[in-house]
Amino acid sequence: MKAGVIQGSLGMLPSASLGDKYALYEPIHGSAPDIAGKGIANPIATILSVAMMFKYSFKMDDVAKAIEDAVDKALAQGYRTQDIYRGEGIKVNTKEMTKKVIENL
Repeated sequence: MKAGVIQGSLGMLPSASLGDKYALYEPIHGSAPDIAGKGIANPIATILSVAMMFKYSFKMDDVAKAIEDAVDKALAQGYRTQDIYRGEGIKVNTKEMTKKVIENL
């Protein structure tokens, strides 16, 4: 939980459970059913979990880096979902944040 505090939101923390044969990639926050369908979930943890999958399972570090850089760029451009919005920048919903990351790829 301490990493979520440093980061600012659990919506930004990816995770990986790596085994010898299989791996599971998912955001730390899980499915968050209490906010499902409201357009307020931060997609960054899910997106960064995919970056981890490319890095660790597929050994495609260049793709992982491109995804990570796209997230960093969206944040540097000031885009924020509700959980990390602090009155400055551009408040966006789940789909809009996802779109900004994709545009930066």
